Formats: sequence, structure tokens, C-alpha cells
Amino acid sequence: MASKGSKTKNAAAARREKIEELRRAERARDRRYRIITIVSCVVIVVGLVVGGYFIVDATKDKDDKAKAVTMTTVKTGEFKGMKTWKNLGRTHVNGTVDYPMSPPVGGNHNQVWQNCNGDVYKKPITKENAVHSLEHGAVWVTYTDKAPAKDITALEKRVQQTPYSMISPYQDQDAPILLNAWGLQLKVDSADDPRVADFFKEYVQGKQTQEPGAACTGGKAA
Repeated sequence: MASKGSKTKNAAAARREKIEELRRAERARDRRYRIITIVSCVVIVVGLVVGGYFIVDATKDKDDKAKAVTMTTVKTGEFKGMKTWKNLGRTHVNGTVDYPMSPPVGGNHNQVWQNCNGDVYKKPITKENAVHSLEHGAVWVTYTDKAPAKDITALEKRVQQTPYSMISPYQDQDAPILLNAWGLQLKVDSADDPRVADFFKEYVQGKQTQEPGAACTGGKAA
């Protein structure tokens, strides 16, 4: 028969064994939690990296597409031969802009528009301001020193009678007279060319306008 002391020792040993078993279980549980935490963190980091890559890649692709200005030429109709551009930027910038066409008919531009309420300019105007006017739906007539004086006079008269239009000399162009609207450019032979009236009718505040009804006064006057 076991003595009272032996029973006490056995009970104490059993308690120690139980405590040690609980500690082992707790250590094992801690190890599992650490492993789960590490794996979860790795998964999250990988997900963020991969997700970030796709976001950056998608943004880059979108930006690349936005920068890819395309040009086509109208093949038939009343404006046959008219050049058209798409994907033109519209950001307000300071300083000069390198445009893909001359004169420019769209793209990033100065935050101040050129007054285009039937304004006649005898000297060249700043193209970055003029592009802003085209964004507002203006038609911009440009001419070189090769344009006949009588045609310039007739075009100036038409402009003076037409809100949302302006005219100015512009030497760096491939024809004596050009009609310009946002994304559109048309060579005409003279002020008597019937396409002049058609162009004004179609594109003064026309469907190409990026900001219909925006002001053509209160901007740059010279």
C-alpha cells in the first residue's frame, strides 16, 4: 500500500507532466501561428507586388494609348483632303508644346485661351493659346504671305461676322490658307472656295468641340 508521501509525489509529478504537456501544446500552437502569419504576409506582399505591377502596367498602357496621336485624311465628301487627328492631349501646361502638326489643331495647351470672338490678328499669335480656343469650339483661319491680299480681306470679314472664330498669319504651314478646328485641318484654294462657308457652318461650335459653350472672350487679346 502506497504511503501518503508517495501519493503526494505522484500527484506532483502528474501535475508537472500535465503542465509540461500544456506548454508543449502552447509552443506548437505558437509555431503554427508564426508559420500562418509568415505565409499570410508573404501572400499579401506578393499580391501587392503583382497587383501593383498590373496597375502600373495598365496605367502605362493607358498613358501610351493616350499619347498615340493618329492622323487620317478624309477620302470623300465635301471636305475631301481634310486631315483629322485623334487622341490629342488636353492638359494645361506652361511653356511651349511640340505639336505633331503645324499649325496645331489640338493637344496640351496654355491655360489661357486666345480671344476668338470674331477676332482678327495682324500678327502671329501664340499657338498654345490658340489651341485652347479650338478646344472651346473656335475655327482658326491661318495664312502665309503667299495668300492673296483680297482673300485675306474676305476671310477677315467672315471672321469678324462669326463668333467663335479668329484669323492670324502663320508662316510655318504647307498651304497659303488653312482652316483649323479641334482635330481638323483643311487646305482651301481661296476665300471663294465653297468649302470655307461649309467649314464654318460645320465646325464653329461643331461636334468636334471639346468644351461646348466655353468662353471665347476674356482670354489673351494679342
